[in-house]
Amino acid sequence: MNKHSALGPAHGPLPGEVWLIGAGPGDPGLLTLRAAEALKRADLVLHDALPGRAVLRLIRPGAEIVAVGKRKGAAPVSQARINARLVAGARAGLRVIRLKGGDPFVFGRGGEEAQALDEAGIPWKVVPGVTAGTAAPAAAGIPLTHRGVASAVTFVTGHDEGGNLPGAVDWQVLARLGGTIAAFMALSRLDEIALQLLAGGRSPATPVAVIAQATTPDQQVLHTTLGTCTLDARRANLPTPALVVIGEVASLALGAPRAAAVPRRVAL
Repeated sequence: MNKHSALGPAHGPLPGEVWLIGAGPGDPGLLTLRAAEALKRADLVLHDALPGRAVLRLIRPGAEIVAVGKRKGAAPVSQARINARLVAGARAGLRVIRLKGGDPFVFGRGGEEAQALDEAGIPWKVVPGVTAGTAAPAAAGIPLTHRGVASAVTFVTGHDEGGNLPGAVDWQVLARLGGTIAAFMALSRLDEIALQLLAGGRSPATPVAVIAQATTPDQQVLHTTLGTCTLDARRANLPTPALVVIGEVASLALGAPRAAAVPRRVAL
């Protein structure tokens, strides 16, 4: 029996230790108390391209802050280089934080970084974050499950490391499973995803919601259907990051007015 906990304790990282911290979906108010406290103790922070950059203001003055996330038009920092910088920082006796959007272990490559730290003999902890998979639908008034409508949820990534539709995902099987599909990073491959789901038997009338920049002041929500989502999303020219919710629950949009196929800007 393993009684060791990988969760970060209350005090923050120790010298020579790396913490993998989830920054949440964008709204700094959704950052956990433990994450906020840890940021005040860091010596080195490597952060993703966060939609809610206000989180970075919580980092203590004097800490080194390094952007390693992907940004349009800029060459991405390779995962190998990020891993090497985490290891080097810890070996130099620094209190290191890897600040990642959402949750580190939900399509965030936190597992790869933890594995690299294990291999290098570097102690690490993780601070879970609020994943966009649940926060984005909630911010749009969409329950992922709803009695009599959906009793299952599938979280899936919309593209692989090369930007292509993941070959390991059988979208036609997902179509037959029913329930709700929450697709991360799926906007660029929405046409292929829609075609695969239609080929698997999903109805063209299946409701779809595309939630862009969720929980930030620039949040926009596009309500459409599986048969028209590709064209509607192209016309709306939605910003990223965006989460795509596919299934009957996407038509609910509780607590907010909506118009089909029209992006809605939400003031937070």
